Amino acid sequence: MRDLAQLPKAHLHLHFTGSLRVASLREMSRAHGMRLPSALTDGDPLRVPADERGWFRFQRLYDAARHCVRGETDMRRLVDEAAADDAAEGSGRLEIQVDPTSYAPFVGGITPALEIVLDEARAASARHGVEVAVVVAASRMRHPLDARTLARLAARYAGDGPGEVVGFGLSNDERRGDTEEFAHAFAIARRAGLASVPHGGELLGPAHVREVVGALAPDRIGHGVRAVEDPALLGSLVEAGVALEVCPASNVSLGVYPGDDDVPLRALVEAGAQVALGADDPLLFGSRLVAQYESARHVHGFSDEELADLARASIRASRASDGTRARLLAGVDDWLAA
Repeated sequence: MRDLAQLPKAHLHLHFTGSLRVASLREMSRAHGMRLPSALTDGDPLRVPADERGWFRFQRLYDAARHCVRGETDMRRLVDEAAADDAAEGSGRLEIQVDPTSYAPFVGGITPALEIVLDEARAASARHGVEVAVVVAASRMRHPLDARTLARLAARYAGDGPGEVVGFGLSNDERRGDTEEFAHAFAIARRAGLASVPHGGELLGPAHVREVVGALAPDRIGHGVRAVEDPALLGSLVEAGVALEVCPASNVSLGVYPGDDDVPLRALVEAGAQVALGADDPLLFGSRLVAQYESARHVHGFSDEELADLARASIRASRASDGTRARLLAGVDDWLAA
């Protein structure tokens, strides 16, 4: 079997704090005199039920980690290490998702917070040989007017290269907020040429995916895995070319599916869906990008040719330039030919 770490791919679903290495989180917590829950440092993947209590536990742990990222030095370290880890796993393109609101109090506002991330993304891209671009994400837990502010900020830095903003997202508990109320923010982002990349269809089913599609006109859907429950809906996503950022480790850790073999990865692919595998929050879920491809190989029986097709789908679904896409796709062909 070919080495999956050598397979060129794009990583389109990785959250900023969720990308932290456990060792780095420990060091940050010690430096800031903060105590961490043992669940963040014991190395075991999170396992919670797919209900509000389970989400509360997940969010509490995520917030505990986020509170340890308390300034420019921590933020730059996080971006650099995320780029290094992706490069080691064959990722030639990383589109990392960040809500600058969370880090603004430590650096003087949301604008400098975003500029720090973008500046380090450019530097890390040069150091590690992986293009790092940024998706700015609003939260369902905040007022839709906050989302409009973030969309206008994201639009100022729009582009497709390293250290530029390529998309606008909407994250957090799918059961919260009114999706329609975020439509104005996404319209602002689309006018600036940004990809629409909201979360949807993980904790909630096909009806929520339809809601997201109708209100936010996504180019990609973060997760979207439960569209498989409605063949007509899934067919419409395939026809419209909406890519799905499928994160098997997240699906299992958050209790959506009981085990890796229950994630409907093959059903999605066989229906023609454009699937881009992602690690989501490796800090909490205990596995990074290559592990998602390993699951496709060993659990779902994907051949190397099928794995190459998954990598191609991730590259094509990215907002990379034509030149970067061509280079990465040629690398996939070389991987298969080796």
